[in-house]
Amino acid sequence: MSETRLPAKLRKRITSVNRDVRVRVIAELERLATGADTDRAAAALDALSALATDDSLAVREAASAALGRTTISLDPDRVDFGDLVPGTSRVVAEVTIGGPPLARALTATASDPALRATLDGDRLRVSWLPSAGAFRGTVTLHGPAGDTNLLVTGQAGAASPPSPPSPRPRSRRRWPVVAAAVAVLLLIAGAWTLLDQPPRVSPPPTARPAGPPPPRLVSSPKPRVAGTIPVGAEPEGVAVSPDSSTVYVANQGARVLSVIDAASRRVTPVTLRNTARFVAVSRDGRTVFVSMYEKTGTVISGSGVAVVDAATRTVRRYLATGAQPYDLAVAPDDRLWVPIHGGRSVEIYAAGDLRLVTRVFVPKNPHSVAFSADGQRAFTPDHESNSMSVIDMRTDRRVATLAVSRAPHSVAVTPDGRKVIVAAWEAGAVDIIDALTLGRAGPFRVGYHPQSVAVAVDGGFAYTVNEGDATVSVIRVRDGRVTATIPVGDSPRTVAVAPDGRFAYVTNGHDNTVSVLSLAA
Repeated sequence: MSETRLPAKLRKRITSVNRDVRVRVIAELERLATGADTDRAAAALDALSALATDDSLAVREAASAALGRTTISLDPDRVDFGDLVPGTSRVVAEVTIGGPPLARALTATASDPALRATLDGDRLRVSWLPSAGAFRGTVTLHGPAGDTNLLVTGQAGAASPPSPPSPRPRSRRRWPVVAAAVAVLLLIAGAWTLLDQPPRVSPPPTARPAGPPPPRLVSSPKPRVAGTIPVGAEPEGVAVSPDSSTVYVANQGARVLSVIDAASRRVTPVTLRNTARFVAVSRDGRTVFVSMYEKTGTVISGSGVAVVDAATRTVRRYLATGAQPYDLAVAPDDRLWVPIHGGRSVEIYAAGDLRLVTRVFVPKNPHSVAFSADGQRAFTPDHESNSMSVIDMRTDRRVATLAVSRAPHSVAVTPDGRKVIVAAWEAGAVDIIDALTLGRAGPFRVGYHPQSVAVAVDGGFAYTVNEGDATVSVIRVRDGRVTATIPVGDSPRTVAVAPDGRFAYVTNGHDNTVSVLSLAA
């Protein structure tokens, strides 16, 4: 709906140059957004969405909070049908929908043919037809106030095998006699075996390594450039294998994934069917995922993910995704998360068969994703909304939206899971978020146009790639202080830290190279 459905005086306050006036109008917009007049509610919701991208942090935070209160609520917020016997007929659960009238103007779709979802007023009826094995599906509720996902799980185990027949009871009088006879036979057999065998020599105890354990790697406040590796045309995304032996580079200027042997620095190209953008590696190192799409003017085509076998360096298959799949990542539970830049959502694919499990809807436009160490939360920067979405990985629902510095582009989580580092492109800064309380520190100034961020394996420092001034900023995580600014190649794009902590790799888009940074103190 258009904002012209709002009173003229209210529209004037929404566009006031006075920040305090814009803050105060948010309460009135929230009242309208939760009212019974759905036309005005939709217009108020549009106005709140616009204010959530305001230049003023106070206005953005107030509008984002109001938007959070206009969404629907589900009770319960997930459905678990438990463990059922195969052959069980369709089971049904009922969910109560709460929230303002506009938010409850919904349609429902199910992610799997075994699921059905029907709406009846403020009730959602979810039914599932069990089949053998574990089940994980989603019911998505679509409405003017946004989309909400309901996670549905269940398990249909194998039928219990029949119990074996009870042994026929023997006479109690005969048991002592039989037992004694068996014992005598065992003693005779054991003695004969001992006499017939050579004496057994005990093996020596396992030798223990001499000296103290190897020292724990400590990251330096001033890393150095240790080399440069030529790769394909306009390298963009970069990732490192779990054993730190291989570096993968997606070349945005070509349909090529560059595979670098970290020791020899030899490069092998893998040809893809569309332009490579970003790259991620499975937790076992066996599979490489490359996001791809073509962009001609405003036309987007060829969106998908290439699934590459790391051993044979061949493409196993291609996944079709939403428009403009961006900086994808593999979660602690091995599921593949793909931010959809053109679709205001994050797509989640199952481990193993890579089946699309669900979509988590976020403000526009998600650029990357990172995970807490305990696998409970995911974080994605909403680039054009000046916010960061927090997603509960147990329910695959967005549970919070935080205002951050302007145009967040990339996120990284410290290894201990306590801090989330957000690189804000237009702000030339990073924010440091407490992963538990979601409290924000910063902004801390870095270089010009920070596009990507990664964290040292010991959690002491973060590294931002500053595309605008061809540098990498080294940030001390505990206080946000920049300890070094390192020149790299022209138009650096992304950075990845090797799991062993020794090196970081920076793609240089205009140089067609990768800079190797030595991180150890």
